[in-house]
Amino acid sequence: MVIGSLILAATTAVAQEKELGEHGFADSDGVKIHYVTAGEGPLVVMVHGFPDFWYTWRNQMPQLAKNFQVVAIDQRGYNKSDQPKGVENYAMDKLAADVRAVVRHLKRDQATIVGHDWGGAVSWTTAMTYPDMVQNLIVLNLPHPAGMARELANNPKQQAASKYAQMFQMPGAYKTLNAQALTSWVKDEAARPAYVAAFEKSSIEGMLNYYVANYPKEPYDNVGREFPNIKCPVLVLHGMDDTALLADGHNSTWDHVDNDLTIMTIPGAGHFVQHDASDKVTRAIDLWLRQDELN
Repeated sequence: MVIGSLILAATTAVAQEKELGEHGFADSDGVKIHYVTAGEGPLVVMVHGFPDFWYTWRNQMPQLAKNFQVVAIDQRGYNKSDQPKGVENYAMDKLAADVRAVVRHLKRDQATIVGHDWGGAVSWTTAMTYPDMVQNLIVLNLPHPAGMARELANNPKQQAASKYAQMFQMPGAYKTLNAQALTSWVKDEAARPAYVAAFEKSSIEGMLNYYVANYPKEPYDNVGREFPNIKCPVLVLHGMDDTALLADGHNSTWDHVDNDLTIMTIPGAGHFVQHDASDKVTRAIDLWLRQDELN
C-alpha cells in the first residue's frame, strides 16, 4: 500500500507539472534557463529560492494566468536549468542577468518580477540593475539587501537565525546534503516526489554556491553600502513565523524605494509563505497587480 501510494503521488505530481504550462528554455550568455509559462497578458516572471524550483509557484500560477502571462523559472543550478561549475557563476549579477534573459527571450520590454528567498534577492537586484525592465516588484520573505546586511551586523536574533547560512558557506558543505534531505520542509506529500526528482537533477554544490558567492559574511562590512533605489512599485509579503529571515529586516525598506511600497505581514505563515498561506498570497498578488483595473 505504501509503495502504491508513493507511485500514485509521483504520477499525480508529474501530471500537474505538465498541466501548469508549456516548458521552454532561454539562453543567458551560454547558460540554459528552464521555464514554464501559462496565460496571456502582461508578463510576470516568478523566481524561486532555496531549496526549491519552479514548481513552488504551482498554487499561484493558475489564478495569475487568467490575466497575465506567468513564467516560473528554474534558477541556474536547479532542476532542468544548466548547472555551471564555479562559485563565480553564481554571483548575483549573473543571477539577475538570467531573469533579464528570460524576459528578452519572450520578446518583452518589461515584466513584473516576483521572487521568494534567494529569488527575492535576485528580484531586488534585477530591479536595481535593470530599472527600465522591471515594471513591478514583488518579494516574499526576503528583506532588501540593505536591511538584511543591517540586521546581520546588529541583530543577535538574525545572527542566530543565519547560522545555517554560515554552515552552507563552508568548503564541501554540499557533500552533507542529498535530494531527500532537501525536501524536509515540504508539507504537501503529494508534491514531495516532484521535489525529490527535481533535486536529484540539480547541483547541490550549485545551490550552496548562492550562499558562498552572495550571503553576507562576518564582519558584515557591507553595512552602509549604497544601493540604487527601486524605481517601480513594490509589494513585500512576509510570513511572520519565518525562523530564518526575520521581519525586522523590512524596517526602513521605504528608504530604498522611490515609488509605492506595500508591506503585508501574514501571521501564522512561515518562510515558504506561498505554500503556508497560498490563497492569501495568490489573492494579494493578483489584486495588487490589477488594482488600477479594479479601481
